[in-house]
Amino acid sequence: MRKAILHLKKADPVLSSVIERVGRYGIQYREPTFETLVRSIVYQQLSGRVASVIFSRLAGLVPRGKLTPQAILKLTPARMRKAGLSKQKTVYIRDLARKTTRGALKFEGLTDMADHEVIEHLTQVKGIGVWTAHMFLLFALQRPDVLPTGDLGIRMAIRKAYGLEALPQAKHIEEIAVRWRPYCSVATWYLWRSLEGQAEI
Repeated sequence: MRKAILHLKKADPVLSSVIERVGRYGIQYREPTFETLVRSIVYQQLSGRVASVIFSRLAGLVPRGKLTPQAILKLTPARMRKAGLSKQKTVYIRDLARKTTRGALKFEGLTDMADHEVIEHLTQVKGIGVWTAHMFLLFALQRPDVLPTGDLGIRMAIRKAYGLEALPQAKHIEEIAVRWRPYCSVATWYLWRSLEGQAEI
């Protein structure tokens, strides 16, 4: 990790000041499992605090709190909704469970896939878009060069750090991030932390 941080500080003076201000790198990884992807869906477009409560309620509905495809499919949509899930997210999580049970989505094979292959594989599930796939790549598969250009937190952090008038679009973020490669994941984490928020999936 020292190599990545030294590279980023040398390549980009703006990011260097962010790194100095934030301090020690301390990303929290999760296992690349079904449960982690369910968590990602729950957290979509919600504050971390609200999403955490809903996720805990959902886990509380299944034996030993272990979210598996089989456990999800044994729940009725109504019970899932009662935990606080929206109708759409209930559909998404059940679609993920069905595809995993049928073998259309295989978690054990993800570690051997390239980033773009992981994105293609995960986005076959309803409700899993590129943002969710990026979060899984970064937090679960621990890929070093993930750049979630569609993430609002990253856009806000870049606008603040680089003194931009408006939120940057994907193309502009890609241009800025050329200097960060092959360590965009580390840069991303520091930018999230610069907003004093905790990035979660």
